[in-house]
Amino acid sequence: MPEPDRFRAAVHLWAAGGPDAATAAAAARESAAGLRTVVLVEGVSDQRAVEALAERRHRDLAGEGVCVVPLGGAMSVGRYLRLFGSQGLAVAVLGLCDEAEEGFFRRGLKQAGFGAALDRSAMEALGFGVCVTDLEDELIRALGSDGVQRVIADQRDLGRFRVFQNQPAQRGRSIERQLRRFLGTMSGRKARYAEALVRALDPDRVPRPLDRLLAN
Repeated sequence: MPEPDRFRAAVHLWAAGGPDAATAAAAARESAAGLRTVVLVEGVSDQRAVEALAERRHRDLAGEGVCVVPLGGAMSVGRYLRLFGSQGLAVAVLGLCDEAEEGFFRRGLKQAGFGAALDRSAMEALGFGVCVTDLEDELIRALGSDGVQRVIADQRDLGRFRVFQNQPAQRGRSIERQLRRFLGTMSGRKARYAEALVRALDPDRVPRPLDRLLAN
């Protein structure tokens, strides 16, 4: 798939509807040459994590015809599933969501004809993983608090994290909650750390939802 960025931009316009939808649909079809699989994730940080793990596993997603598409919010998943279904681009679709957004994904899958009364195991069998509580939590548990702090040190943010820990609102929280909050406190930090944490993982400690996503 030679133009994943163009494809993502066109798909977002297509999904939004409105007067530009038909033009965007045509652009999406044109830029989807070689596309076999779309991976739907909630946001850019999830996209970065998936792509970092693929790179670690020496996989060329674009070359394989795989494109990771961030939704910008789970409520729109049903619209995207319809775009990629038999009445749209007719490609395989996989996905990853947070526990709090599982219901949106479940309803979207049902409406798109993937099956009714889907529980988490059934969703996983379809290629849609659910992170508990979210991908950041999964990565923090996989690395452990010491491992995450080593990544923060490698990113030259450890001093900032120590200042953050000393804020009154943080002093009574567990180290895991402090880490999770710190990773999301600045624009761009969440995506940067999603990639950095994945790159720091032991190969046998990849969180199950992320691991299985790239096993499909």
